[in-house]
Parts: sequence; C-alpha cells; structure tokens
Amino acid sequence: MGYQFESPSLRHSFLAGAKELRDGVVAVKAAKAGSPDFVRGTSTELFLNYLGIQMESGKAEGMTFKINLSTPDNGEKFVLEMSNATLTTIAGYQAEDADLTVTIDRRELEDVMIGTATLSDKVSSGKAKMEGNPQVLAQLGSTMVMFDNWFEVLPGTKKREALPKPELFQDDATRYEGP
Repeated sequence: MGYQFESPSLRHSFLAGAKELRDGVVAVKAAKAGSPDFVRGTSTELFLNYLGIQMESGKAEGMTFKINLSTPDNGEKFVLEMSNATLTTIAGYQAEDADLTVTIDRRELEDVMIGTATLSDKVSSGKAKMEGNPQVLAQLGSTMVMFDNWFEVLPGTKKREALPKPELFQDDATRYEGP
C-alpha cells in the first residue's frame, strides 16, 4: 500500500510501518537537541517554544503565571505565559503583571539551556537577575517530560525487556492445588 500512495505523508507512514514490522524499532544515532552547537544555533524564541512542546499539559492543569525574560546583550524580550495548561511565548513584549522577571545575557542563558549551569548558579554569580516569585520556575520545571524519540509506529513492535516472572507462591506448603 505504501508504494501506491502519492501523498508523501501516507506513503511514509505505510513504509515506516512495514520497516518496523520487519526490523522492530531501530534506534539510530542522531544529533542531540541539547548539544552546545544546536543550542547556540537556535533562537531564543524557538527554544522557549520548545519548552511549550516538552511540557505535559496534564501536569499544568490549574497553573497560571507569567515570566518576563530579557536578554540585554542582544536586546530580546519575551513573556512566557502559562494558562489553560498551555505555555505561550510572546516575543518583543514584557508583561507589567509578571510573576517573575529574569534578566540574563543570551550567552549566559545558553549555559542554562545546555545544562552546564543552573539559573540559580547564574544569579548567585551575578550574571543573571531574578525579580519576583522564583517558585514559578519550579512549577514550570515540574511539567517538563523527556521524550522517547524511538516510539513505535505500530503497537507491539518495540522490543521490550523481559520482566522476571513473579513468584506467586514462595513455598510448596502454601501452593493452591485446586479441588
């Protein structure tokens, strides 16, 4: 069926499913999204939008807050707004009623994005400023999930590690033999 479809998306779906049925889910080496080169090449707005994708909306139910982010070295300003279990990035704007305002140079923010430093490290070293309620960052962090890039297209094709069989009865004296 995959060879007959003219639509690239349907063709790819069928051919990917056929390949998965033959070989299972095969993890190949790919570039890491958190690598230094990737982060330096990604715009701040795109990275903030990625946070909205990496967020599990079920964990964000009932959360509402606004975070202003300013990077003075390149003049960028953003608002991150959490409402209706959705994280929205607004570029070129600062909210007057923000719960937290973070000011950090882009090159310093890159260290945080890569994971070689934390925002609290940058604040304690004087390379960043936070004004307001820092708990909103903890709230945002609690909604983040790690993705499994090698998900199965067709259910049941991913190889699973064999789980040990549970020992229902430890000794023969308690074993039920039936009537």
